[in-house]
Amino acid sequence: MWIFLASDVMFFTALIGSYIILRFGAPGEWAKPNAVLNVPLTAFNTFLLICSSVSMVKAYAAIVDGKKYFLRAVPGKMLRDGGLKFWMLVTIICGAAFVGVQVIEYIKLVGEGFTPTGYREGSLLAEHALADPVKFGAAVGGLYGSSFFTMTGFHGFHVTCGVVSMLYLYFTKVLPEKYSPQDYRGIEVIGLYWHFVDLVWIILFTIVYLI
Repeated sequence: MWIFLASDVMFFTALIGSYIILRFGAPGEWAKPNAVLNVPLTAFNTFLLICSSVSMVKAYAAIVDGKKYFLRAVPGKMLRDGGLKFWMLVTIICGAAFVGVQVIEYIKLVGEGFTPTGYREGSLLAEHALADPVKFGAAVGGLYGSSFFTMTGFHGFHVTCGVVSMLYLYFTKVLPEKYSPQDYRGIEVIGLYWHFVDLVWIILFTIVYLI
């Protein structure tokens, strides 16, 4: 997994580096992020992914402590303690929700006319770009669209792969309680991958949606 993550670091470094070169070397003004993108929606989506990373840490801590159960009452308190089954499920739900919100974002953007080739002729965003070419980056709409959908799309694909992998582990290993404090390699490996995906998204969110 470490070797795979090292190769993925180089992959995303190339994508992000290309984006930075294209953005600051473009022959025209780049579109303002809040002019085209729904920053509040994506900020909420970022929060979901961060929450999923926290729940993954809790899942790892639970199996290290031998907590294989879902929820268990805490003696003397009106609380319930979550075990591996609970925190892993929370991670899966948050990850799946992130992908779902991203799909909704794509549908909305394409519907408004923002595509990988730029602003679709005759669309709402194309009209806005004509009215305010600087704010909407009309001169480099194609570069903006292709770089945006490439980077966020590949990241979304990584998140989807992570969710599918966790679902497989959940039904084949977690629910049958095949993990133990002595052997929890699957949780550790998918945890490394998931934290990497989370970190990459924070970088992407910052340079694409905020700057």
